[in-house]
Amino acid sequence: MPTQQSTLSEALKVPAAISTTPSQALQGIKVLDLSRVLAGPSCTQILADLGAEVIKVERPLIGDETRHWTPPFFEDIRGDKPQATSAYYATVNRNKKSITVDMSKPEGQTIIKKLASESDVLVENFKVGGLKKYGLDYEPLKALNPKLIYASLTGFGQTGPDAHKPGYDFISQGLSGLMSLTGQADGAPQKIGVPVVDLFAGLELTIGIQAALLARQHTGKGQWVDVALLDSAVSMLANFGMNYLASGITPSRLGNAHPSICPYQVFKAADSKHFIIACGNDSQFANLSKVLNLELHQDADYSTNPQRVKNRQSLTQQLTVQFNENTRDEWLQLLQSVTVPCAPINDVAEAINLPQVIARDMVVSFDNSSIRVLGSPIKLSETPVKYHTPPPKLGADTRSVLTDLGLSLQEIAALERDHIV
Repeated sequence: MPTQQSTLSEALKVPAAISTTPSQALQGIKVLDLSRVLAGPSCTQILADLGAEVIKVERPLIGDETRHWTPPFFEDIRGDKPQATSAYYATVNRNKKSITVDMSKPEGQTIIKKLASESDVLVENFKVGGLKKYGLDYEPLKALNPKLIYASLTGFGQTGPDAHKPGYDFISQGLSGLMSLTGQADGAPQKIGVPVVDLFAGLELTIGIQAALLARQHTGKGQWVDVALLDSAVSMLANFGMNYLASGITPSRLGNAHPSICPYQVFKAADSKHFIIACGNDSQFANLSKVLNLELHQDADYSTNPQRVKNRQSLTQQLTVQFNENTRDEWLQLLQSVTVPCAPINDVAEAINLPQVIARDMVVSFDNSSIRVLGSPIKLSETPVKYHTPPPKLGADTRSVLTDLGLSLQEIAALERDHIV
């Protein structure tokens, strides 16, 4: 009889239901993607998932630098010659077309301008002013196509004293205060393991583009969408930032604890495995106390959440001792039986193998490709996300896109010969 683990492993090999028809949510929207690495491409992948036609422009021969960020990689089986596709590149480039254009050459700039004149959206993440030397900045393209939504994602935005500086997720985490809140109270600041600022800024850019598309329906005009990594990171301070604005007190690191709720943190069981307790109200804390055979909820020092926050150190000490009496799984079973919010801390393999994750189609395969990707969390009842093509091979669509622009085969051959495309 197969084990649960083997059953889950087999389930991962089965593609989620895939249609070759794109989603209709953004059907008819054409996106010119001049972005690379992670933040910008994460935005254009969302647009592509929702049905937009996304043409990704890459450098001839080299492409997006993340194509070369290996290992690990997928040995892509498409076509006669297998080709390695880096896992990093595959993260944010499905459902797109790839063309190669050397925009440093006048002929390449002409191609980009022609594409921009026929596009609804242009996405770029060059440094401020980086495209101006090619005549591909906002003003000339706006003159060429007044309906164009020109979306820029930079480190610091288009204005301000630091606008000229390059942007990095790590740097933004440090500058914004996010790192000051991450890590143990008596330890060093820590960056968040996943590049959350890049990804969050990509989401913000997506929202801005969608808002601009809606506005264009009323005004008939495009506009410039300006999103910065630092702005996005500062907005992620959320309640910690608001706590400072309300009190004037600079928040400090609390490890896995919550500044305003207790117990809302990580504990270790007798088998040295860690798990999460998230008591959000007094009723849940009372249930926790009963499961632990303690009467903490009747103690004036712990009966209400403000008192538990005030006396978090002594409460944590008592809970730590008690949780050392049983294994993690034993505690989780007991806590779940009385509806105390709790969970194990999974590693990546455990998380991806969760039955809930599989049931939600969060791991997706493609026909005729060995590449698997993490699915979209957006579930739409009428215009669902579709996964119609895996991340493209470099320049796979150059000829077809240029043909659609009206170039002849002879003209395309000349551009290839001169390494323009």
